[in-house]
Amino acid sequence: MDIQAYLDRIDYHGDRQPNFQTLSDLHQAHLMAIPYENLDIHLGRTLVLDERRVYEKIVTGHRGGWCYEMNGLFAWALRELGFPVTLLASAVNRPALGDRAERNHLILIVELDQPYLVDVGFGNGFLRPLPLRAGVHQQGRLTYELAHEAGRWWFTNHAYGGPGYDFTLEPHDLSAFEDRCHELQTAPDSGFVRVVVCHGFSSGGLVTLRGAMLRTITESGAHDDTIEDEATYRDMLSEQFDLHLPDEELSALWGIVWRKHQAFLQENAS
Repeated sequence: MDIQAYLDRIDYHGDRQPNFQTLSDLHQAHLMAIPYENLDIHLGRTLVLDERRVYEKIVTGHRGGWCYEMNGLFAWALRELGFPVTLLASAVNRPALGDRAERNHLILIVELDQPYLVDVGFGNGFLRPLPLRAGVHQQGRLTYELAHEAGRWWFTNHAYGGPGYDFTLEPHDLSAFEDRCHELQTAPDSGFVRVVVCHGFSSGGLVTLRGAMLRTITESGAHDDTIEDEATYRDMLSEQFDLHLPDEELSALWGIVWRKHQAFLQENAS
């Protein structure tokens, strides 16, 4: 990896010593600079678990990514900087999905003075690493929780975020997620296939663009808006997520987003 290019991508100019403060600052910088997004799935591109292709997409191509890409890239960068990193498999929303949730999310553990849960690929999760310790963890106005039961860890997300996940400390290679990576971007009932999503952190809070719905979470709470035209959608991608698509791709993506939004409204009206 050209580590300097990655650090430039996340606008990080701090210390590089492999300690908690560096890890925490890198974690926040990555999330502030790189959005979580699944646009390529809806643009007909295949997402692959190849570190160099992910690097080209996110660092060189100035795009975002989903969990396998974001945490895969971050793990590589951390290793380059001397951090002891372990890839773990987790299961998001097991209560609803059962065993189908296995390996639907990649997370990281970094061992320093104590183990830390690291996750820059959850989209609307935590901004800084969490010590792997049972209890409530506060970051700003958002509250998270970790619990340990019957050999598994359970992460509960903040009240405005999506469902949490559970995991064990069994290490995995990136290749162990290949089948799930393929399934989640191709199965018709996959949430990644059904909805176009972007998440991004900013100094003001957390922003989510889910289909045509924009949710902004700030100190005052959550505020929702509906995006109703292509020009506004383009502005939101640019201003809120620093994503800049060619005109043809943007028009195609907006067409998909608006059709699905209309279908959603019809389903809920009947």
